[in-house]
Amino acid sequence: MVNQASLYNPLTLAYLGDAVLDLYIRNYIVREKNRKPNELHRYATFFVSAKSQSQTFDSLVEDNFFTTEEMDILMRGRNAKSHTKAKNTDVVTYKKSTGLEAVIGYLHLNEDNERLDALLNEIISLCEKRGKDESN
Repeated sequence: MVNQASLYNPLTLAYLGDAVLDLYIRNYIVREKNRKPNELHRYATFFVSAKSQSQTFDSLVEDNFFTTEEMDILMRGRNAKSHTKAKNTDVVTYKKSTGLEAVIGYLHLNEDNERLDALLNEIISLCEKRGKDESN
């Protein structure tokens, strides 16, 4: 049986995935970090920037985190022809972040909350680790 979410344009999945990731990260930092509003914004940007998402993309692919179906969505998102220009980053970084967001949108539309939580928690874990590595 064909999964309905896989029929969506990967850029549509990425559009939704961007919103899901942003909300998840905001919930996380408000609950876990208890910072001032301007610090919350800077901290959230660390997680959701295209650069951070691109690094996370590379780590997750290297670790074989994704299922075959998720890899297909990831690559479709990465390879999709976007009509918008990458802001503050290069095209490769932008495309990788789009691929990651497409998988998030895909899992959200499928209501695969267990897998979505696993992915979002892994994204947080990888970002937190990178943040600690960069500060040392």
